[in-house]
Amino acid sequence: MSPGRIKAPDVSHKVILYIEALSVSFDGFKALNDLSLYINDGELRCLIGANGAGKTTLMDVITGKTRCDSGQVYFGQTVDLLKHDEAAIARLGIGRKFQKPTVFEALSVSENLELSLKTGKGVWFTLMAKLDSEQRDRIDAVLTTIGLSALRHKPAGVLSHGQKQWLEIGMLLVSDPRLMLIDEPVAGMTAQETEKTAELLTSLAGERTVVVVEHDMEFVRSIARTVTVLHQGSVLAEGTMDQVQNNPAVVEVYLGEES
Repeated sequence: MSPGRIKAPDVSHKVILYIEALSVSFDGFKALNDLSLYINDGELRCLIGANGAGKTTLMDVITGKTRCDSGQVYFGQTVDLLKHDEAAIARLGIGRKFQKPTVFEALSVSENLELSLKTGKGVWFTLMAKLDSEQRDRIDAVLTTIGLSALRHKPAGVLSHGQKQWLEIGMLLVSDPRLMLIDEPVAGMTAQETEKTAELLTSLAGERTVVVVEHDMEFVRSIARTVTVLHQGSVLAEGTMDQVQNNPAVVEVYLGEES
């Protein structure tokens, strides 16, 4: 368990994230409208929906960035996320990766991972402090997982777009999250990078729960067992990719000719 982490969530009912009757309004616009969603422990879930469907707002509420008007959000059986701020939610074991990579380009790949270890110290202290054996092993394991071991001493700025995305996923992994929220991981990637990203995210599910927000339907098809379709702040449909693509309501409001 990483420093500062609180005990693991109670997933005795096999559900790690409970979202019930969640509503959020911005100047009269309902970004989330009585949304209910349940994510099972260890699953890889994909969220899809047109722009404005509520995907980002939902991630913001889960991570404490945005406060809701009404509803409930629980991490496991007992942890009410609405009572915690962003920092506390991260310590609980919920990590988020935004669409645009935010790596430290002047630092090496390995140093980026060092900074993400939960030391609670500043950048300079973190880089000057010696890692203990457990921390070194953790970084080595993450480098292997994200496929960047051979580039560990290279500046992050020389990485390709896809490699920067993998590094940022690695920066989440070193903090040992139980739930990972990943926003549009393959935007701008080559076909080969997209395929490797699918393999990476699929490999993470099981030990962790991975929720992916994505617009690339072929990518979603390649990784998802369950897809949740959001529309106007609510859940429109849920099921396998084939089920949602053949759902008349989904075809009408979102997938259109793509189905």
